[in-house]
Amino acid sequence: MLRLFVNRPAPRGFACVCAAALLSGCVGNPFLTSAVDPASPVAADVATMARAGTDYPTFAEIPPLPANARPLREYGRAADQLELASAKLQRETAPGTWTLTGTQAFVNRAQTIVGPAGDDDASATEASEAFARQIRERATPPPLPR
Repeated sequence: MLRLFVNRPAPRGFACVCAAALLSGCVGNPFLTSAVDPASPVAADVATMARAGTDYPTFAEIPPLPANARPLREYGRAADQLELASAKLQRETAPGTWTLTGTQAFVNRAQTIVGPAGDDDASATEASEAFARQIRERATPPPLPR
């Protein structure tokens, strides 16, 4: 079974180590060593903004987790339930797992609700043919092209 939402600490730890190794090459700060072209129209603004004291957030300012937050393992359990429900639905709706039966009972119930059909087919056909004949007699052909 494909497990998309698995809570495993080992792969997460390996991913963190790999990310730290990749980011260790970015130790130097290119913004400290690069120079701004003095002829640039924004040179004065860049110099002012670079010297401005910026207040960065500290770890103490990070809010605590809410008390009613769902534990991480519950996400995995919910994902497992979703996968089980998906597999059940696929089993129940797979080709060849259902057939249409009892259609005559459905037809009989529908005809009971609707009521009798009215005229028989012969009279309906005669009425239709008479209407079509009348429409053909009234129709005029389009004019001939010149």
